Amino acid sequence: MSRQRFEGTDNYVATEDLKVAVNAAIALERPLLIKGEPGTGKTVLAEEIAKALGSDLITWHIKSTTKATMGLYEYDAVTRLRDSQLGDERVKDVKNYIKKGKLWEAFEHAGRPVLLIDEIDKADIEFPNDLLQELDRMEFYVYETNETIKAAVRPIVIITSNNEKELPDAFLRRCFFHYIRFPDSETMQEIVDVHYPGIKAKLVAEALRIFYDMRKVPGLKKKPSTSELLDWLKLLMVEDIDADALAEKDPTKLIPPLHGALLKNEQDVHLFERLAFLARREGAARPGQQ
Repeated sequence: MSRQRFEGTDNYVATEDLKVAVNAAIALERPLLIKGEPGTGKTVLAEEIAKALGSDLITWHIKSTTKATMGLYEYDAVTRLRDSQLGDERVKDVKNYIKKGKLWEAFEHAGRPVLLIDEIDKADIEFPNDLLQELDRMEFYVYETNETIKAAVRPIVIITSNNEKELPDAFLRRCFFHYIRFPDSETMQEIVDVHYPGIKAKLVAEALRIFYDMRKVPGLKKKPSTSELLDWLKLLMVEDIDADALAEKDPTKLIPPLHGALLKNEQDVHLFERLAFLARREGAARPGQQ
């Protein structure tokens, strides 16, 4: 098999260090653990890797109730018992009651798929360790059918984490790690250009200025992310709000138009409202001081 390499796609701006990390993980045949702020494109990265390499994407979305065994298979003993009581012929073959998990699907997939284990830190602390052997050996045993499921080709495994909880050291040792840094303004400009080619440069410049200023505000509970900036820009274009309106220097209007795309909780909205109130009070006090 020729060595596969990821060089980014037309729809995804990948920094040089991110491309290096992806290709290192592919070469080492180790899972790539991707961390970063929510909204920095971790999940989309797996989709774009699959697209760039011509591979199928298999996605396993992790929830707080997800157990590692669910990625292998689930045996429905209750349904089998019920069917046996009803005299159903299906009970003679236990395979009728085994539901294949995402790892099983990836292991028996034709070709080399990309397996995305999305938001692994949402599960309990034992979840990553419970997957160690299967991800190392690329095989697991099915007790109900007395068979071993082994990957013919090792899938490209992408694991994302939002840093909600620490991952075990034993698990981290088996991964190639990359932290997606929040894009600087130059990289963000490239991202905007990919999504909205031909957008007015002045509008983007003002929007980016406001966006990065908002992210710097002390006490912000949730900083606006890349995906939220893109939503905001789309709304600015739909509502035909121009750069001059954004550039207005009135300090009492600290909350930008259509701020619901950027601020996602009432605490942050109240924070900007308090800042605007303080700016108004300061502005009212200043003439009396002269």
